[in-house]
Amino acid sequence: MTATDGIVADILALISGNAAVAGPLIGLLAFAESLIVIGMFVPAVALMVAIGGLVAAGVLDPAPVLFWAIAGSVLGDWISYLLGRGIGPAIYRRWPLCNHRPAVARARLFFRRHGFAAVFLGRFFGPVRATIPLVAGVMQMPHRSFQMANVASAVLWVPALLAPGYLAGASLPVERLDDWQLLAIVAGLLIVPFLLAGAVARIVMRRPRARDRRARGQPLR
Repeated sequence: MTATDGIVADILALISGNAAVAGPLIGLLAFAESLIVIGMFVPAVALMVAIGGLVAAGVLDPAPVLFWAIAGSVLGDWISYLLGRGIGPAIYRRWPLCNHRPAVARARLFFRRHGFAAVFLGRFFGPVRATIPLVAGVMQMPHRSFQMANVASAVLWVPALLAPGYLAGASLPVERLDDWQLLAIVAGLLIVPFLLAGAVARIVMRRPRARDRRARGQPLR
């Protein structure tokens, strides 16, 4: 068992053993996962899938789980955006971002090419998810446009993470499965929504390259 597996198991045990405060705990998890840099180290994807299984098993009430997870995701991205907007380009040279220059470079390129769509799709696109909101702030993206993309993506992202675990839990005898069996099953379903989001991101990213080639008179691939 890896260190990440141990962390996931411990957090799941905490959430399932404290169902009354599970909503705020999940909101805090989603908030941390959405924060700049910190989000790179939070195993939120595996946890949210497993939480979907707990919802299907009746251990957790779905309404507070959805509410707090969406609220935490929106707030985390918003804080990152405000940091970028308030500090400006100098934040790229400060710790800890100065130690993650490749991730920042990918996010900057992604945002320059796609703008609003980058903020929306970035939540589903692992390599830039934790840095896109900050870059949007540095680039002075209008607040209203950012929040529209931020809220809309969170409303889709949270159910997309919970759905594989919920579907697996609803169709299987969950009471006969231990935590690790449940994790293994729902993790197998996890890849579906992210493959779809990745495919959409790939299509969107190809359009500017195609326009650039046409503008330079180069053949399209």
